[in-house]
Amino acid sequence: MRHYNIAAIPADGIGPEVISAGVAVLTSLQQRMGDLSLHFTHFDWGSDYYKKHGVMMPKDGLATLKGFDAIFFGAVGAPDVPDHVTLWGLRLPICQGFDQYANVRPTRILPGISSPLSNVGPGDLDWVIVRENSEGEYAGNGGRTHRGMPEEVGTEVAIFTRVGVTRIMRYAFKLAQSRPRKQLTVVTKSNAQRFGMVMWDEIAAEVAAEFPDVTWDKMLVDAMTVRMTLKPKSLDTIVATNLHADILSDLAGALAGSIGVAPTANIDPERRFPSMFEPIHGSAFDITGKGIANPVATFWTASEMLRHLGEEDAAQRLMAAVERVTKAGVLTPDVGGTATTEQVTNAVIDAIHSANR
Repeated sequence: MRHYNIAAIPADGIGPEVISAGVAVLTSLQQRMGDLSLHFTHFDWGSDYYKKHGVMMPKDGLATLKGFDAIFFGAVGAPDVPDHVTLWGLRLPICQGFDQYANVRPTRILPGISSPLSNVGPGDLDWVIVRENSEGEYAGNGGRTHRGMPEEVGTEVAIFTRVGVTRIMRYAFKLAQSRPRKQLTVVTKSNAQRFGMVMWDEIAAEVAAEFPDVTWDKMLVDAMTVRMTLKPKSLDTIVATNLHADILSDLAGALAGSIGVAPTANIDPERRFPSMFEPIHGSAFDITGKGIANPVATFWTASEMLRHLGEEDAAQRLMAAVERVTKAGVLTPDVGGTATTEQVTNAVIDAIHSANR
């Protein structure tokens, strides 16, 4: 019996709904397999916790999480709490505190889900976006002076280090090398940002020499949006800065049909700390409590978590069940269906138990 301890942090908005669905599906999967044990410990950290205690999580939160094998995260953000408070109070301290420097976002069109792109279907769009997750534009370096005065100044300083850029570039090249097409696109804005972005380009060329079997090219981020939209089949693995990849991965999710199906993995490749897995969609307070949140992103996220833990068979079984359900048309409204969160969840559980193996 292989046993894993998972920290579940549902947090805000639809987070509790989709994490509950994810735990139910993972529980059914371990029952079906028989040799896999997942133990979940739930933490009530988030905006409600903040309203009671003045912090998004306890001061010893990272120390508490450090002993877990993985973190299963819902979403952060609330309409009555400033976004910078929720983000910097919970999600970013975990990502940065555990040096989860590789944010990995797979994107493909699942069976039964239509892309807004014409003449693009399952198999035509199959990307993995690698986002530098520890520095760059989200380093938190900057400040504000002369507040409230006409001459008020706000600075936001992007930090790029040779160590940070080299390690994310090497991770992306290795990932590209492991995929059938062995192709990587490096995204920057080095025509306008002539220091950090030029360093990105230079380091990409240096690291590329270590991977002669990987074909690579580079794109400016604005041109990349055009290529993703008009020539999606030309892309495979993509690496970009914290900000650029954050934006491009949302576009990728939309092009695959909905950000409601897109997963995220925040990885510490050196495995010194637990990695964190979350759906991409955010807290979505406009549909919170309506029972229509799409749980597919959370199921796919759970599959990526299993894969990271070394449970490849379990990961494949889960995604096979999800794809059987989407292909059968059991879909939530964001992807053109009429099913509820609970109906999609139950259908995936049924698919897990009715699978041939």
